[in-house]
Amino acid sequence: MTGEWDNRPEKKTPQPGQTPRPHRPLWEDDDADARDEPRARRHTFRKNSDDGFRLPSLGNGGGKLVAWGAVAVVALWLLSGIYIVNPDEVGVVMRFGKYDRTVGPGPHYALPMPIETVFKPQVSRVLRAEISGGNRFSRRDNGPVANGIDMLTGDENIVNVQFSVQYRIKDPVLYLFNVLNPTEMVRSAAEAAMREVIGNNRIEAVITDGKLQIQNDAAVLLQSLLDSYGAGINVIAVQFQGVVPPPEVSAAFNDVTNARENKNRFINQAEAYRNELLPRARGEAAAILNDANAYKATRISQAQGDAARFEALLEQYRQAPKVTEQRLYYEAMESILRNATDKVLLDAGAAGKMLPYMALPELRQDPQKMEKR
Repeated sequence: MTGEWDNRPEKKTPQPGQTPRPHRPLWEDDDADARDEPRARRHTFRKNSDDGFRLPSLGNGGGKLVAWGAVAVVALWLLSGIYIVNPDEVGVVMRFGKYDRTVGPGPHYALPMPIETVFKPQVSRVLRAEISGGNRFSRRDNGPVANGIDMLTGDENIVNVQFSVQYRIKDPVLYLFNVLNPTEMVRSAAEAAMREVIGNNRIEAVITDGKLQIQNDAAVLLQSLLDSYGAGINVIAVQFQGVVPPPEVSAAFNDVTNARENKNRFINQAEAYRNELLPRARGEAAAILNDANAYKATRISQAQGDAARFEALLEQYRQAPKVTEQRLYYEAMESILRNATDKVLLDAGAAGKMLPYMALPELRQDPQKMEKR
C-alpha cells in the first residue's frame, strides 16, 4: 500500500521542464481534467492502476445536508433537557456532578447530559423496611413463627422479634447524596434502636402489655439516630410483626398470657356489672329522696294550713264563745255520725216514756236489713 501511494501521480516529483500540479482543497470537485466529464461519471467510484479507489465529492448540496443534520442533532440534544416532575416527587438537579437546585412538581428544563442530571425521588410516598432474620417462616411446636431476630431483654431473657419501619423522605438532597444505601441504613439503625429499647424492658412487658410503649420509644430513638447520620428520613411508625419467647419456655409464657387474658376478662365483667348496678342504685336513691321531699313539703303545707285554720277559729271563739262552741260540737258530731249505720238516736222525752227495744243481735248480723225497716 505504501508503494502504491507513493507511485500516485500527485506524489511523483516533477521532472525537469514540467510544471508541478497545484494542491486541490478536499472540499473542491474532482481534478481539473475531470470537470468536463458527465456528473454521473464524476460521482462514481473509479479504480485505476495509478489512483486506486476514490470517493465521490459531496458538492455544495452535500455540505448543506451535513449542516442540517448537525443542527437537528443539536436541537434534539437540547430538547432532551425537558422533564416533568410528578405531584408526589421533587426534582434534584446536579450540574457536573454537584448539587445545583431543587424544583417542585411540574414541567422544567435542565441542561442535557452530561452537563446536568435530574433525580426525582418520591417524597410523599411511605416507604417500608422489614427487619427480621429472613423472609421465610419456620415452624415450631406451637405454630408457625416468623424467622425474626433474637434480642436480649432487661432481665436477661431472649425474645425473637420481627418488626417493620415506615418512613418518608424528609430531605431529598441528604437522602440522595449523604447516604450510600438508605434502606440498609434504616434496617441497621432500626435493629440497633430496638435492641436498646428491649434491653431496657422486662420480657413480660415485651411480650404482653408493653408493646405499644416499646414501639414508640424505638421510633423516637431511631429518628434521633437517622438525624445524627444526616439521612434526610422521617420515621412515621415502628410496628411489631411478631414477638415470641424462646421455644424452651413458650408453653409457660402461653400460660402466663392466658392468665392475663382471664384476669382482664374478669375485670371487664366486674366493670360491666358495676356499670349496670350503680346507675340503678343511684336512680332508686334519687326516687326515694324525691318521695321524701314531696312528703316533707306536703306535711309542712298541711301543718301550716291547720295552724292558720286554728288561729282563725280562735279569733272567732274570742268574739262569740257560745256560738263557736256549739258549732264546733255540731261539726264534730256530724263527722263522727256521718257514716254510722248501726246507731239509733232518741231524744230525752221519748226515751223516758217508752221502753226502748233494740234488736242488737239482728243489727250485729245484718245492719242493712234493719236500716230498711
